[in-house]
Amino acid sequence: MASPPEPPAAPPRGRRAERTATSRTRILDAAVACLVESGYRGATTLRIQARAGVSRGRLLHHFPSRDELLVAASRHLAIERMRRTDERLRDIPDGLSPDERLDRVIELIWETFSEPHFWAAVELWTAARTNDDLRAALLPGEQELGAVIRDGMAKYYGPELAAHPYYPTVRDLVLTSMRGVGMSYALHDRDPRTDPHLRVWKSAARTLLV
Repeated sequence: MASPPEPPAAPPRGRRAERTATSRTRILDAAVACLVESGYRGATTLRIQARAGVSRGRLLHHFPSRDELLVAASRHLAIERMRRTDERLRDIPDGLSPDERLDRVIELIWETFSEPHFWAAVELWTAARTNDDLRAALLPGEQELGAVIRDGMAKYYGPELAAHPYYPTVRDLVLTSMRGVGMSYALHDRDPRTDPHLRVWKSAARTLLV
């Protein structure tokens, strides 16, 4: 009597863990994309599953509920926004004058308020107003992102500008103003690269810091 066939060998643990991490990242990337395209209410698990190209079982294995998935997506989003912000600031060339450096930092920070990841965050902020669990999950990532932006601005403005007594006020005024102007693009479709507020932010910063 023939012996039963041997079961297929289990993949090495490292490969299995890598596949698990890859599928998790695909799901989180899909969740962020759905937030951008369809808003918080439209980011359903079925839509996210289809965009990620994973089975229902795989999705539920990683995230048993929609709330867990979107909370994880909020953290994933914060990490990606931190990475993008840090990359932009590191690309500032050396040898710029204080005026040029100030202008360039403002331009790069403003870019972060008009990219898709900003709008995904806005969708989560809006939902968090009436969702205590989501608010609690969002807050640490937003605080961490804020610290990355503030540290990056201080580093790339340089020690002389960052030591100015008005620097914290100017920094916070620019960031909060950018957030408000950025959200106005939900109603007005225009090119953020030519936004008149760019000139205002640069002029105010130069007047107070240089």
